[in-house]
Amino acid sequence: MALKRPDRVPVAFHTMLWYAKYGGISYRQLMYDYERAAALGRQAILEFDPDIFSPPHQFTTLGRVLEAARFKQLQWPGHGVGDNQPYQYLDREYMKPEEYDEYLFDPTGFWLSKYMPRVLGAAEGLEALPALPGYFYMRLVMGMRAFAHPKVVQAFAGMRAAGEEANRLVAAMNEFTREFEGRGYVLGQGAVGIAPFDLVGDYMRGARGILTDLYRRPDKLLATLEKTIPFILKAAISTCKASSSRFVFIPTHWAPDNFMSLDKFRTFWWPTFRKVLMGLIEADLVPVPLWEADCTSRLETIADVPPGKAVYWFERTDLARAKSVLGGITCLRGNVSPSLLNTGTPEQVDASCRNLIETIGRDGGFILDGAFGIPDEAPVENVRAMFKAVRKYNA
Repeated sequence: MALKRPDRVPVAFHTMLWYAKYGGISYRQLMYDYERAAALGRQAILEFDPDIFSPPHQFTTLGRVLEAARFKQLQWPGHGVGDNQPYQYLDREYMKPEEYDEYLFDPTGFWLSKYMPRVLGAAEGLEALPALPGYFYMRLVMGMRAFAHPKVVQAFAGMRAAGEEANRLVAAMNEFTREFEGRGYVLGQGAVGIAPFDLVGDYMRGARGILTDLYRRPDKLLATLEKTIPFILKAAISTCKASSSRFVFIPTHWAPDNFMSLDKFRTFWWPTFRKVLMGLIEADLVPVPLWEADCTSRLETIADVPPGKAVYWFERTDLARAKSVLGGITCLRGNVSPSLLNTGTPEQVDASCRNLIETIGRDGGFILDGAFGIPDEAPVENVRAMFKAVRKYNA
């Protein structure tokens, strides 16, 4: 990250459901069993000996809490898809176009009374909450009766049950993290962040909605993107500061070249995301955006960050081109092809890793990883080849 040449190129271990392949169990079994996931994570990390790790609970053992929350935005193994099928996000309109003003006026009130009941079955009933800032003095006291409304009582009971399950998941994850930090491994992320455009596009308006808003409601959209920034930063900073890691992982969904023109990227996507990046950097944290798909046309724009303060993880962008633009500005991470890891031979994986190590990693500022971590279906021998390569070849 410091953009200096290390003794060897470091390697990261990040995956989601691949542990099931490693352990010979179904995705569903993995998602619901904290202890089994920890055992497989322990076995994998000790075998591959990465420099950077992520606990297997973080993106994997979510079945119980998703079920307790009755989460509506996602299908997961055994819930909407087969036991050995991956997550499937449900792209829908979760905020109506006429609700922009309501969100802009009171994001918290909108989230509680509208958004949460739409995406969490456990929160259904919060619609009955009144506009609390309008309650005052004795009216506030008498207004407490709203919390005795049967629907609200039911919602709080459901959210408590989901929260208790989330606590059990986090306790298991923290125990695993302490163990491997004690062994000298570096935790790969202390929090997960998001780009403002992606928050609105993915989780509020949906793809069709936000693409329409680019043309029909550009001012409302821009105002909403700005409005999300302090909430995104507060959540990411507080979570990361409570952990032992300074890294904030940020998957980027709407940044790729084929989603919008460079002009629209520079108008709608990049300015607010840069504010998120700078807010994290100013909090002494390290943003790690995962630039999904191909972002080649964005490279000169996204180079506008302080040197040595971020890690840019690329999925399909040509790393040689990225290094020519970003070398001396950001550390690069990636990008062993998932197709190669899934269908290639160990020898082909070795050759690809050698090329990355000896070209991109030649002068430092590079972390070897899969393009999106280890894909769910990668043969174990190909994953072994990737981790062996970093010790065979010295940049």
